[in-house]
Amino acid sequence: MAYLIVQNARDYAVFTLEPDGRIAAWSPGAQTIFGYSPDEAIGMSFAELFMAPDIEAGTPEAEMAKAYRDGRAEDTRWHVRQNGQRFWANGVTMTLGDRPQLIKFLRDETAAKLAEDQRILLLNELNHRIKNTLATVQSIVDHTLRAADVSASTRNVLTERLIALAQAHNVLVAESWAGADLGAIVERALAPHDTSGLGRFRIEGPRVFLSPQQAVSLSLVLHELTTNAIKYGALSTVDGQVSISWNLAHDVAGARTMTLLWRETGGPPVAPPDGREGFGLRLIARSFGQDGDGLTRIEHRPEGLVCTVNVPLAEGESAQILNLVEGA
Repeated sequence: MAYLIVQNARDYAVFTLEPDGRIAAWSPGAQTIFGYSPDEAIGMSFAELFMAPDIEAGTPEAEMAKAYRDGRAEDTRWHVRQNGQRFWANGVTMTLGDRPQLIKFLRDETAAKLAEDQRILLLNELNHRIKNTLATVQSIVDHTLRAADVSASTRNVLTERLIALAQAHNVLVAESWAGADLGAIVERALAPHDTSGLGRFRIEGPRVFLSPQQAVSLSLVLHELTTNAIKYGALSTVDGQVSISWNLAHDVAGARTMTLLWRETGGPPVAPPDGREGFGLRLIARSFGQDGDGLTRIEHRPEGLVCTVNVPLAEGESAQILNLVEGA
């Protein structure tokens, strides 16, 4: 039965190796992938299936040594066909019980590799275009506001918001636009304000992936909270600190939510704003209100501002939960 499987597995190269690295058996799938007939391959050195840099680095011998030592050795790399053409393959080399020979299973994954490379190229081009667009928008806005004699402080606030938006896109690109890690979003947003080494921020929470829309919204929320804390809150004093923590939950129906808490301490006494709230606080309050069942609540407690963000996490690739605690 095993013989029939090997003989008909045309999508896989299956071959055995003698201890000295010579090929001892060669399947039809190996002939299809590498191009060598059994007569040509049997007795040939295993190393001839590798690229020249790998041969010089001793990769074939190292792979065999690892398989004999650990029972198996797996790798994914470029290989070379009989006609000199490169191809991308994943393979595993294993021992054959008590027999001195090794057996290798290898699959040609060139199409998937080229598709992935093309996807990354397009994502990088998309990121480049987005950065250029944001830079253009920033320039247009700045010139427009200057012409309207808008104050420099107002222009700077708007520029900083555009920069926060660009940083959120950088995190999304790092995750191939499938979503963004919440911890990375938080660290990127706070990094410019934590350069003194005083440990002004305490960050704690499990790993969570947000959808692209949620990642952008949260980046803007964190920017506004940080800006507000620098001007009026905990970060306006030497001893002030900010705690950012989050947790995950799901109900009986399996719906998952993430709750993030921003808590300021050690700053000046806080009082609710008089009259109309500024744009920043309105942006924070409304950021997730239209995102499913999302909710953002701001409390001006005497000891410091507290902001709670509750976000529904959709099932699927764009908002998956990595159920590992940060650092686990």
